[in-house]
Amino acid sequence: MTLPYITRVLFILYITTIIRVTVDHMVDFSYEVTENIAVLSESSKGWTKELNLISWNGREPKYDIREWSPDHSKMGKGITLSDEEVEVLKKALNTRDI
Repeated sequence: MTLPYITRVLFILYITTIIRVTVDHMVDFSYEVTENIAVLSESSKGWTKELNLISWNGREPKYDIREWSPDHSKMGKGITLSDEEVEVLKKALNTRDI
């Protein structure tokens, strides 16, 4: 066996281990949309970017901005903000001429 072959095999074993560990550490989560505040936009495919209050894993609801499929069965990546973070964002936006 040549060194490049052994290197490739070790690399594949390493990546396989990382994937296995990642999958083993993935946890289920729960969420509840406690209040729909606003639909910010809608794509041509019907997905909506929304501002909601969401309780993640039974915790206190937080502000959340993300895209949702038309039936809310799928969600895109988003951002979750605490009350304090929303207050800072609000103040920052109020200083802008928009």
